[in-house]
Amino acid sequence: MTRPLPIVAIDGPAASGKGTLARRVADALGFALLDTGALYRAVALSMIRSGADLDDPAAAAAAARALTADDIARLTADPALRQDDTAAGASRVSAVTGVRLALLEFQRAFAACPPGGAAGAVLDGRDIGTVICPDAPVKLFVTASVEVRARRRFDELRGRGETPSFPDVLADMQARDARDSNRAIAPLVPARDAVVLDNSDKDVRQSFEEAMQVIRARLPA
Repeated sequence: MTRPLPIVAIDGPAASGKGTLARRVADALGFALLDTGALYRAVALSMIRSGADLDDPAAAAAAARALTADDIARLTADPALRQDDTAAGASRVSAVTGVRLALLEFQRAFAACPPGGAAGAVLDGRDIGTVICPDAPVKLFVTASVEVRARRRFDELRGRGETPSFPDVLADMQARDARDSNRAIAPLVPARDAVVLDNSDKDVRQSFEEAMQVIRARLPA
């Protein structure tokens, strides 16, 4: 019987550094990487561009179901995917049951058969360890204080040449956390067997080294 390919599930709130960590882990292990948040951003971006109402559950579910693999590849490569209005829209549509169900099989298929013949998969998002891949041998929940995460986002926006207000960025981060943590379906919570990594006071290298210690201990030799 063929042993399932190893999966590393990385969850956490916005601006926690989980995306950066996931990329470094995937590179180190030679695993395929899926940023699942980009799928929800793709849904939001397609709706924004079509003029659809982001708060209409039926429209959001229809937009998610309509996305093809080619659409996802095109939209996730679009620079507009990283804009704040797209991110805010993703947080809204991700609370819709129909959207999550439409994207569920895409994520699970990626984990089971990662592209390019990769030896395993790294998925990062909000519900990887709890819903998408509950049997993943490695589950990490990456977090930091909301003030630290808001400061990171603030600095990121300034680096793009924007002129954000820190109180506004903090309020947006708090609102996004509340939506993600309190939604009825797949709320943002650590899986029971996840290792929580708080990087409020750690740099990228320290976070990566801590994560790799956990991964090496949990992945089969």
